[in-house]
Amino acid sequence: MPIYSAPTRDTRFIVNEVLDLGSYGNLPGFEMASADVTDAVINEGGKFCAEVLAPLNQSGDQEGCTWNEDGSVTTPKGFKEAFDLFNEAGWGTLSHPEEFGGQGMPHVLGFALEEFISSANQAFGMYPGLTNGAISALIAKGSQEQKEKYLPKMVSGEWTGTMNLTEPHCGTDLGMIRTKAEPQSDGSYAITGTKIFISAGEHDMSENIIHLVLAKTPGAPDSTKGISLFVVPKFIVNEDGTPGERNGVMCGSIEHKMGIHANSTCVLNYDGAKGWLVGEESKGLAAMFIMMNAARLGVGIQGLSQAEVSYQNAVAYALDRRQGRALTGPADPDAQADPIFVHPDVRRMLMDAKTFTEGMRMLCLWGALQVDLTHKAQTEEEREEADMMIGLLTPVIKGYGTDKGYEVATNMQQVFGGHGYIEEWGMSQFVRDARIAQIYEGTNGVQAMDLCGRKLAHKGGAAIQAFFKVVGEDIAAAKDDETLAPMAEALEKALGQQQASTMWFMQNAMKNPNHLGAGAHHYMHIMGIVSLGWMWLRMAKTAAAALAGGSDDTAFYEAKLASARYYMDRFLPDAGALRRKLESGSESMMALGEDAFATAA
Repeated sequence: MPIYSAPTRDTRFIVNEVLDLGSYGNLPGFEMASADVTDAVINEGGKFCAEVLAPLNQSGDQEGCTWNEDGSVTTPKGFKEAFDLFNEAGWGTLSHPEEFGGQGMPHVLGFALEEFISSANQAFGMYPGLTNGAISALIAKGSQEQKEKYLPKMVSGEWTGTMNLTEPHCGTDLGMIRTKAEPQSDGSYAITGTKIFISAGEHDMSENIIHLVLAKTPGAPDSTKGISLFVVPKFIVNEDGTPGERNGVMCGSIEHKMGIHANSTCVLNYDGAKGWLVGEESKGLAAMFIMMNAARLGVGIQGLSQAEVSYQNAVAYALDRRQGRALTGPADPDAQADPIFVHPDVRRMLMDAKTFTEGMRMLCLWGALQVDLTHKAQTEEEREEADMMIGLLTPVIKGYGTDKGYEVATNMQQVFGGHGYIEEWGMSQFVRDARIAQIYEGTNGVQAMDLCGRKLAHKGGAAIQAFFKVVGEDIAAAKDDETLAPMAEALEKALGQQQASTMWFMQNAMKNPNHLGAGAHHYMHIMGIVSLGWMWLRMAKTAAAALAGGSDDTAFYEAKLASARYYMDRFLPDAGALRRKLESGSESMMALGEDAFATAA
């Protein structure tokens, strides 16, 4: 059976030492996040995930969800009970406003817990995860009445939430949606249409499901400018706040998927379902993007989470499995063979996984801090800068994070050799579950185009220039430290590759937009490489200071420095190769006609 132990030590290092959460104690919500409190949340949250959620991961994958003739869905054995325990412990309330029953803690702690949940059981984590996104949208765009009616029970976990975008004929191009919203005399709307791929769209774990649905009102433009957002509860909410009559939305079927089997991915049929407008008419896409951006950060964490859990299992296997001898001579002469851990190629895969997961964890938690500062920083300038930075990095966290997360999961399966292909070891599930993260909430190609087509040019390139500035300042400061200088110089070269790639886009994409499309994926990966390098430089600085200060935990900090050096040696050079691919343009990519792709008879 696969193992999982939450990486609490590493998380505490990032939260308390690198990000220094305690230094923000003057901001709302942060005053509660003392080191003692954050340690308790991280440790106890990790323990809950390892002991309650992880044991259900493999069995949930094998059993899956069951669609019933009455349109209901039954989740795997143990899921409802685990969800009840999750809610009783208040884990879902961590970062939500106290006004609606949340604890008002920083998002940094919520993101840390989200990683643990997803590593332990990604399919389970999607139920509260989608709810969090729906809560964010209602907080930002819902009326006061809607907030008071839905949010307290969504925050508590008594009710869950979904997002309904995709239809059978359209996914990314939401302007093509056909779901209709007909205004009614009582101020509600009758929602009619079919939505597909709706995660957690129907299940037996909560007493009500609050759907947020994109639809078009009569006469609305047949484009994204005509989309409105509606709140459509599974059960109409009574005046006393209890679930009442069943609304006109039913689950027609559930998808049979490659992975995340324990999450119900539904076809939802709306037949005159009663819904209420959220925000302004024809402004629904902006409202839904609030939810989608939150979800995209969550999906980036899923890339990290599957990399982490697969890495943990691969390390355990590599230390136990014996095959062959070390190239430098027997590591264990008394045994018939050495553990495969001694082989450089196995070590390559493990070190790639270790340095990606630790760097990605730092980037995700840094991103969570930017989300907090967007709302809570003292000055408007600080709030705008944080919002600009997390807006720029969101497609990188989602796109690069899940591309590499899937790559790590497959490499960790490779460590197992033939046993990795056998279901009982559990590595196949990590690979299958990781794969969806590259697809939903906007495929990674969409993320790359969002980064390069929108975010780079936003406000005249202010965001990317701010990124270059802050990374450059950290590099310059690190050059004065003998330990950090080689790392800073390596990162400076990679940053130069990104800057040159940015300039190439500026000079060539206007002349031929296909150049942008052909290079966007490469650019996203360049920025991911640089961003993690930046995070590693910051972690190395903190580790070096701890060692210089005489820390007792020398093994941990020395490992951080060694891992930072590995990242700089083995990841950063890829930025140059990707830049050369990007600068090759689109001519050879777009040269062949359609007939050339046809299979020969």
